[in-house]
Amino acid sequence: MSMFGGGFGNIGMQGAGPRGGRGPHVVKANEGLPFAGIPPELAESVERLERLEPDHGDPRVTFTHTAGETRRIVRWWSPALVVLVIAETLLLQSGPLLVQVGIDHGIAPGDRAVLLTAALAFVASVFAGWLVSSARIRQSGRFAARSMRDLRVRVFAQLQRLSMDYYTDEKAGVILTRMTSDIEALQQLLQEGLAQFAVQGLTMIIVAAVLFSYDPSLATITLLLVLPPLLAISLWFRKQSDVGYVRQRDTIAAMFGDLSESLQGVRVVTAHNRQERNIANHRGFTGRYRDASDFTGHIAAIYGPGTSVIGMAAMGALLFIGGRRVLDGDLSLGVLTAFVLYLNAFFAPVQQLVQLYTNYQQGRAAVVKLRDLLSRRPTVREAPDAAELPPVIGAVRFVGVSFGYRAGRPVLKDVDLTVAPGESIALVGPTGAGKSTLAKLVIRLHDPDTGHILIDGHDLRDVTLGSLRRQIGVVPQEPFMFVGTLRDNIAFARPDATDDEIWAAVDAVGLRELVERTPLGLDAPLHERGQSVSSGQRQLLALARAFLAQPRVVVLDEATSNLDLQSELQVERALDRLLEGRTALLIAHRLSTAMRADRIVVVDGGGIAESGSHAELVAAQGRYATMFETWSRRG
Repeated sequence: MSMFGGGFGNIGMQGAGPRGGRGPHVVKANEGLPFAGIPPELAESVERLERLEPDHGDPRVTFTHTAGETRRIVRWWSPALVVLVIAETLLLQSGPLLVQVGIDHGIAPGDRAVLLTAALAFVASVFAGWLVSSARIRQSGRFAARSMRDLRVRVFAQLQRLSMDYYTDEKAGVILTRMTSDIEALQQLLQEGLAQFAVQGLTMIIVAAVLFSYDPSLATITLLLVLPPLLAISLWFRKQSDVGYVRQRDTIAAMFGDLSESLQGVRVVTAHNRQERNIANHRGFTGRYRDASDFTGHIAAIYGPGTSVIGMAAMGALLFIGGRRVLDGDLSLGVLTAFVLYLNAFFAPVQQLVQLYTNYQQGRAAVVKLRDLLSRRPTVREAPDAAELPPVIGAVRFVGVSFGYRAGRPVLKDVDLTVAPGESIALVGPTGAGKSTLAKLVIRLHDPDTGHILIDGHDLRDVTLGSLRRQIGVVPQEPFMFVGTLRDNIAFARPDATDDEIWAAVDAVGLRELVERTPLGLDAPLHERGQSVSSGQRQLLALARAFLAQPRVVVLDEATSNLDLQSELQVERALDRLLEGRTALLIAHRLSTAMRADRIVVVDGGGIAESGSHAELVAAQGRYATMFETWSRRG
């Protein structure tokens, strides 16, 4: 059992490691914990491996709230790649030319020197082609890796920039596909696909030019037999694959969305015995992805063999026509041999382009999705001339505020509300009345459709988002804890805070005794979403986080509604310390919490129904009095 009564159950199991500067934490054998840190005999090896870790550049980035990425997704080419692609293509296509020289100028006249020179040149071209191909692959690999690193940062920054309505409308799993499968498809295209596209496309151009230089009439006949059917089948394939690969990206995004939701709700799934039904439901998503993949495979199966048939038919026609000219003495055997080899070289790229076009279409579909994300503009925008919000005293005003999450469906209508500096108000009312919406508007997670929200006379739209949110503290009903240490989570809003300041916040909310019980203190790790701590302790950590940020305005979404009596009393004491001298908006689901505020505001029907102290509202015999009477009878 945890020393915190179900709270910090596994805290203290893992050390920060050598990179944290405190050395690996070695847990004693008698602690009986699932993970005992890094064994002493491996510590030196771990430190040696970390010293060999490559430098990935300065991780610091400059973040702005400016909206929308308008430049290209990636820079497709670099000069070095262009040079290497041209050199590789020329070397690959020098072989048939050297064969023709060897036959016509070496074998036919019996000139051994020319034959030997042609053979040595052939070997040299193969070796040089290998060197150039290796250099091109390395260059394209580095280029793709750098481009995708930058793109991932751009996508992540855009996700940080977007407003809350985007996350309300889009599933988490679908968003994850932008950073995973979409970027991976684009990386595969950049790493090898585009370079091969260029090599094979340039090969076809060079081969056509060489064929015309040998014999224009025979080249014309050959290409007339090849190009019309090849162009027709290629246009069909492009049209079908455009549809197929976009459908494939959509279905894989839906599959990831269902997976993400199932993982996030695994406790609910298990508690309600929904595993079998969830598997059946997920089978539907994977089935649609399979159908999309089957469709793209089907059209590729038609296109690939179709081009082979066209190539073989053209080869047969070339042998017949060219062979007759050789017999008539109008064409040399070496030229016909080169023609056959070059025609084969003309169709080899076509066969490879089938697979490359598959990669291209996957990458193209990914680019469409990524461009849509990067071009999306936040609905809450920072004005170009936004000013820094100076230190405020905390006077908050709503002036004629109306807002709705969907057009034509207002949640708030013409709300006027004034909160004095240092005053705490409790927002009460039925579910869906707009209490949380008022709080979201103060934080500027959304902007009102009409009206203005002012802090110390400054319209929120006229100040920078960073300077606004630095002065507003938020404690949600279910605070989110990140993977990391207690220190990381408490100092989340002020990562530069000193240990003394962090400990002061810990003392302010009454967490010192609990923290000091762990072997690592502030360096004790938290599990994902803080699952290694109890609800009460998560709430106290959130209060400590808000206290450390030293906000002038505090927004709390019923911080005690899900706690037992003992935890509730502890959190309420911490709340008193946090709210002292600060302006506060409390979303109150319990009237016991509302009665602690300086003023109670009843939100109903999209507006402010009543406002006053507890005694005043009870005496008014209005909505609040009815709520209080119902609550008193239940109590």
